[in-house]
Formats: sequence, structure tokens, C-alpha cells
Amino acid sequence: MVRFPRVRAWLEQLLHTHDTPQRTAAAYALGVFLGFSPVLGLHTILGLILAFALSLNRVAVLLGVYSNLPWILVPYYTLATWLGASLLGAAPPPGLVEAFITALQNRSWSEFRSAFGGLEPVFWAFTLGSTIGATLLSLVAYRVSFVMITTHRKRAHRSQNPEL
Repeated sequence: MVRFPRVRAWLEQLLHTHDTPQRTAAAYALGVFLGFSPVLGLHTILGLILAFALSLNRVAVLLGVYSNLPWILVPYYTLATWLGASLLGAAPPPGLVEAFITALQNRSWSEFRSAFGGLEPVFWAFTLGSTIGATLLSLVAYRVSFVMITTHRKRAHRSQNPEL
């Protein structure tokens, strides 16, 4: 616990921890959306920019962003891309994996560029699938976090006011 009132006030202002349960749950849900969205790699900076711009709880946004753990990445984005490909009717061109393996073996940038050209249908499937997945997960995250926050605050209020 921070003992200096000025430091504590500055931290509370910076972290924006005094929000209502709805805004805190929304901040967490925004972070979950960004963490599972197609903007993989930019999620932290986007989360902080949006948290400051919307004056949201920064800790809740970052907790949501980092809900997408490393061991979840490959299965989640694989399923999301498969979902997007199913919806779009897209498939990677035949021989794409072999082209990447050859480019790796030859260490050839021109071969990499040509292989990446074949990823366009998969790119749109990845984008659509992960956006749908991120939206669904953020809706669930909002509801679950809202219930947890309100329950925690009720218990904390009761423990501080035992006569209630």
C-alpha cells in the first residue's frame, strides 16, 4: 500500500481505478477485444492509447489485453482463421507451405515475397475470424468481469460496514 497521499492520488489518477463497475468491466472487455483481435503485436499500445483517450481504467485494459496468453495464441488464431475461411469460402493456394519451406531453405527474399502474395485469402480469413472471436470474447469478458466486480465491491462494503 502506498503511504504518501500525493503518490497515491497520482497513481489513482494515472491508473483510473475509481471507475464504476460498468466502466471497469468495459475497460477489461476492450482489452480482451484488442488482445484477441487481428492487431496482434499492436494490442498493448492501442490499449493504452484508447484507455487514455476514453479515460478508462488502465490496469483493467492491460489485464484484458494480456488475457491472450502465449499458449493460447496458436490454437485461437488457427480456429479464428478457419472460421473466417469457412465464412469467406477462402483457402490458401496449393503449394503455399512448400513455397515457404523452399524460401526458408534458400534464404531468398524474392521467394518469400512471392509466397506472401499467396496469403491474401488467408489474411482476410484471419482478419474476419479473429474479429468475430474477439467480439464474442469481449462480450463474455464484460459480463463475467461486471459480475465479479460488483460481487467483490458488495463484499468489501459489507466487511467495512458490518451493521448492514
